[in-house]
Amino acid sequence: MDVRWAQLPDAPVVAQLLHDFNVEYDSHSPGPAVLTARLEELLPAGRTTALLAGDPAVGVALLTSRPNVWYDGPVLLLDELYVVPERRGQGIGTAIVERLLADALAQGVALIEINVDEPDVDAQRFYERHGFASGEARPGTRAFYYERELRPQIGA
Repeated sequence: MDVRWAQLPDAPVVAQLLHDFNVEYDSHSPGPAVLTARLEELLPAGRTTALLAGDPAVGVALLTSRPNVWYDGPVLLLDELYVVPERRGQGIGTAIVERLLADALAQGVALIEINVDEPDVDAQRFYERHGFASGEARPGTRAFYYERELRPQIGA
């Protein structure tokens, strides 16, 4: 499976896959047009990147990079990883993660973070299979992700 970094002309493809992901899981999406406009703004700046799998694309990973005081190198947040339903179980997600890990290592990335909902045990197993550890702050304790929305999501 060919996995490549999205370029600016790929913004509509990335947007459509992200929209489809949110719709499939009953999450808010402002729609492909709004997402395309956001990606056209964010991709050139370099802090937001995306990997696309296949031609035409059947999988996407959306990433955000930031500096971190605790690491000498950027920290990546894997915001989304999505493979279209009819292509799941064919190694596409694995191909995306392998490309991400190889390129991140080569680029000096220090840490990759992922947030996974507690009920999504399939995603937990997938990431653990690829060497990611759960967010246990100390052995025997669970780490939690908290958020406080200060402004509504775009299009909400």
